[in-house]
Amino acid sequence: MRPTAEPTVVIVPGLRDHVADHWQTLLAERLAEAGRTVRTVPPVEGNRLRLDAQVGNLGATLAPLVGPVLLVAHSAGVITTVHWARRHRADVCGALLATPPDFEAPLPDGYPTPAELADHGWTPVPRAPLPFPSVVAASADDPLGAPERVAALARRRRARTVPVRALRA
Repeated sequence: MRPTAEPTVVIVPGLRDHVADHWQTLLAERLAEAGRTVRTVPPVEGNRLRLDAQVGNLGATLAPLVGPVLLVAHSAGVITTVHWARRHRADVCGALLATPPDFEAPLPDGYPTPAELADHGWTPVPRAPLPFPSVVAASADDPLGAPERVAALARRRRARTVPVRALRA
């Protein structure tokens, strides 16, 4: 019996700029320090709202990898991941989908409007089951996604939902 290779962890960030103390940055650093192989999808240059560019960057990050991959996606990175999974395949053994936004409902001020998101290809958001096991980490107070809508999308994708502590104090 062959030993199973540890999956490469691929971090799929949202639309924010790189933040040194963001949980994904800290996770990538700690996993690398522990000897794990970690890749982070680079930010899109230019218009970050272009879904096709986000999906392309995820695909380009996955293309050279050999062996299983574990995706760790956050916020808009979750939506990037589900759009990518609808069109592409890789040896993905699972995904952690953290605090997915509801891009089909109005977001708070300062975020893209539903029309802007539609114009850039984000909506409609795929609802089909994902071709790999996944867990959705959701917060009851996430301003970007109502818990009942996030849970409904998770069920349609056959993802297990786990609660995370409140995002706001």
